[in-house]
Amino acid sequence: MADQDAIRAPSAVPVDDAVLPFEVSALDIRGRLVRMGAALDDILMRHDYPAPVSKLLGEAIVLTTLLGSSLKFHGRFILQTQTDGPVSMIVVDFIAPDRLRAYARFDKTRLADGLSAGELLGHGHLAMTIDQGPEMSRYQGLVALAGGSLEDAAHEYFLRSEQIPTRVRLAVGEELRGGGDGPTHRWRGGGALIQFLPKAPERARQVDLDPGDAPEGSVAHAIDEDDAWVESQSLFATVEDIELIDPDLSGERLLFRLFHERGVRVFPTQHLHAGCTCSRDAVAGMLASFDPEDRADMVENGKVVVTCEFCSSTYEFTPQEAGVEG
Repeated sequence: MADQDAIRAPSAVPVDDAVLPFEVSALDIRGRLVRMGAALDDILMRHDYPAPVSKLLGEAIVLTTLLGSSLKFHGRFILQTQTDGPVSMIVVDFIAPDRLRAYARFDKTRLADGLSAGELLGHGHLAMTIDQGPEMSRYQGLVALAGGSLEDAAHEYFLRSEQIPTRVRLAVGEELRGGGDGPTHRWRGGGALIQFLPKAPERARQVDLDPGDAPEGSVAHAIDEDDAWVESQSLFATVEDIELIDPDLSGERLLFRLFHERGVRVFPTQHLHAGCTCSRDAVAGMLASFDPEDRADMVENGKVVVTCEFCSSTYEFTPQEAGVEG
């Protein structure tokens, strides 16, 4: 494993809440590895979510981090789902370069043991939005959700929107450890993304999207996958969920396990933390944007109470502070 131009052994020190970019030049692939501990646990434990909802939201957070950490400017990458499943909405906000917040809406009466991620999501769509600030246009990509997982949705997005050969792996689990004060529980997450980026663009060509504009009855378009990409996918497929979230396995050692025969190079780590952008002033500004009738309807027991959906912080205002006319 190489750092810059120096060849060295992979570090045995695990680093949580971090993105580790890497490349395997022999296979023409670049990628990112995400390991999440305290930051993920902080986001999920701010809400009293049932375990299946926490796990699904955790996967969305990991996926958003894999994608948002590629931004080269100070902006936002927002992942949002709207579906007819038990978990009807997920919103994850990655504020470049390193801050995350997220929440989910769900129907507790429709939750059941053993539901897969696809069954929790149901049918609807997933939107990925890049917000470069008020003076720049937003870019948004949409992909249908039809009972599949977030990994499936990511693969479909890259196939149809980016047309870059891409594979994604996501894993989230609960860690239980014993101690002098009794067992401790926390959430952990991990994920990895690889993309095939050869210098010759024709090597990355993919088949035409079905059905395309070919006349009915035409022979389906087919392209043999590049040998380097076939090998990359085979190696990537061997990574297990436990490896992605193992607190005792460093990210560098995991990458070395996968790609040591070809040689893997790592780049400087990008650290992450959980953090909301809400504030009393921001909430007051939001209230000021409402119609007077709407503000008046929000008064209960002589005050207006607003709870941030992302971090569960509560802000209280008198009717006068909220702009409610006497």
